[in-house]
Amino acid sequence: MNAIIIDDEQHCINRLEHLLKDYCPEIKIVESCQDIGSAFNKINELKPDVIFLDVQIHDATGFDLLRKFDKIDFEIIFMTAFEHYAVQAFRFSALDYLLKPIDSDDLISAVEKLKTKIQGQNSSTYNFELLLQNFNNLKQKNKKITVPTIYGFEMISTQDILYCKSDVNYTTLFLKDNKNFTVARTLKEFESVLSQYDFFRINNSYVVNLDYIKSYNKGKGGFVKLENGVEIEVSSRRKDDFLIRLNKLT
Repeated sequence: MNAIIIDDEQHCINRLEHLLKDYCPEIKIVESCQDIGSAFNKINELKPDVIFLDVQIHDATGFDLLRKFDKIDFEIIFMTAFEHYAVQAFRFSALDYLLKPIDSDDLISAVEKLKTKIQGQNSSTYNFELLLQNFNNLKQKNKKITVPTIYGFEMISTQDILYCKSDVNYTTLFLKDNKNFTVARTLKEFESVLSQYDFFRINNSYVVNLDYIKSYNKGKGGFVKLENGVEIEVSSRRKDDFLIRLNKLT
């Protein structure tokens, strides 16, 4: 598979080249670029199978490059030095990413996913708008998440979510307008994304919005009552951390 590396730091390009050579020899680097203009020209000229794209390129972003294309017919593996909370947007959008400094195991995993997608002709490009929306939400500090549905994706305000319930590899979101829908994501993924918005996992099966807790009843673990009347048990091992989080809201 032919690849182009796009990063404004030469030492990052060098490191990725060495890692690919040592651990992923099936990836052939045909070019490296340090700005959006040359990257756009080289992608059109060389038609790579995949690009390794830095999120921040000088005063622009990798998304500024992607917007230049009428059609994205190559795979994308993002590279970012962003803090953990921002990386969650990449994970939730089901696109591959590498967190700098790049770890060899992470690179191997990303390349394996890439090979599976290409062999199955399951392109990542349809997820670009989903990823872009998540990225913009984080930049604007907008408390919304983007979740995939069978029809595309839907923007949901975190303040519209009362709680999330696990069903193995699926999660059902319960909204304050009495609507609910099931998403093919684990509860752990929702916990990771929503924890920054005052959500807490009170037991193995539930993540609740702390803003909608009406009362807490003591017991071995106790249970919470939400504003819609639903009662959910708090596991004994999560009780102390839950009460600490709850007290921080006051």
